Amino acid sequence: MSDEIHIPILRLGEEYRSLDTVELEAVTDGRVFTHTANPGLIRRDLLGIEKSQAALDAIPADTLAGYCEQAAELFMHEELPVGDGTQGPQDYVEALSALTKLPHTLVRMNMGKIHAAMSQIRTVIGGLTRNLPLELFDRGLSTLGDLEVNYYPVTEALGVSLPSNAPAVNSLWLPAPVLKIPVLLKPGREDPFTPLRIVQALIAAGFPKEAFGFYPTTHEGGDTILMTCGRGIAFGSDATVRKYAGFPSIQVHGTGRSKVLLGADYADKWEDHARTLVESISANGGRSCINTSAILVPSGGEELADAIARQLAAIEPLPRDHEEALLCGFSNTEWAGSINDLIDQHLKVEGAEDVTARYRNGPRLVEMHGQTYLRPTLISCADSGHPLANTEFMFPFASVSEIPQERMLDEIGETLVVSAWTEDPDWIRQLMNSPDIERLNIGPFPTNRVQWEQPHEGNLFEFLYRRRAIQGDLAVVS
Repeated sequence: MSDEIHIPILRLGEEYRSLDTVELEAVTDGRVFTHTANPGLIRRDLLGIEKSQAALDAIPADTLAGYCEQAAELFMHEELPVGDGTQGPQDYVEALSALTKLPHTLVRMNMGKIHAAMSQIRTVIGGLTRNLPLELFDRGLSTLGDLEVNYYPVTEALGVSLPSNAPAVNSLWLPAPVLKIPVLLKPGREDPFTPLRIVQALIAAGFPKEAFGFYPTTHEGGDTILMTCGRGIAFGSDATVRKYAGFPSIQVHGTGRSKVLLGADYADKWEDHARTLVESISANGGRSCINTSAILVPSGGEELADAIARQLAAIEPLPRDHEEALLCGFSNTEWAGSINDLIDQHLKVEGAEDVTARYRNGPRLVEMHGQTYLRPTLISCADSGHPLANTEFMFPFASVSEIPQERMLDEIGETLVVSAWTEDPDWIRQLMNSPDIERLNIGPFPTNRVQWEQPHEGNLFEFLYRRRAIQGDLAVVS
């Protein structure tokens, strides 16, 4: 690749270079620039979105699914366009690692997740639609028993404002072009490479280039994409959730606050599954909304916290290219310092202890291998209302609190994933009826385990399509 990489805007498939560019951190010995789209340019492009829709409508959905399956192999194994040059898989790994501070091991793991979503796109869409046939996106009709039902799109396009911390979240928008909905993407500042590589793989496999917009842009430009596409998906913090709370057309994937709840019948069985707890907290560098951020136990909390803290503290920062690296550095070193200071400040509130400090080889905040790291941290909280008892940070961080089983569901709050370790049928029924749980695992499963046929956050098909009754002579559309 060239020593200087310019990442252009894709204006519904057409490359465009702006006078306004942003230089990102050096990738190996080179320089990376993203070209910035202004809000007016984005609004202007959306005036022609019907051409994008027509290009997708002209191709059977089954064919589009086949293109996506082919694109999975291109994404994983081939050279794909980036600006004036191309980028192979190893180039992608090294470039993304340099920008996001994810170690190579985690970039490859995220690549594998994206490949799985693309290669299993029929299974993914089957899970979203409850196994409705793909042809419904060609005809607009599906047969349910003796009835014909009309499904129609509620938007002309899907706008997505992406993060930089977890490349695999791109899997969430992937079904949209197979469902014949054009996609406009705002990449995260430190990860322009992942969504662009996916788009280039899809185009190379056969998708019409008009179906994709790629717009590195400002916060104002991101708002333009989300507000004007008809349907939008945003990833972000609690502040992001609050910002878009009044807009039903925008689906927000924010803080997960995922939890493990140990039932009374599992209070003395956790030792057999200690590694599952460690994985739930530390997988993907602790950066995902499906990582465990709190463990609630009815008894024995101190013993459990000590055992898990010992294993977490053994996870040390390693160079990004080390084959056993598990921790991510922080691209924003000031942010790492602020998180560390906030934890220390809350530890001054009575009833909390950093149990990992007993075993950690040095401070939590550390400069190593040319990067800034926060070492894994497990907090024991005497009170589930402590400021650190239901908090999520972008590194392996979790709390352990003792609380009676019968109070857990009243206190967990909105939770993306709950892994409830129990065989108590009455409590399982209560868990299944809880409106606060988005995804529920029953038994000693890690919170970070995802099944493609069961979306863990929202349903893209139901977000993009609506069902209505229809009757009459429908032979003309068969």
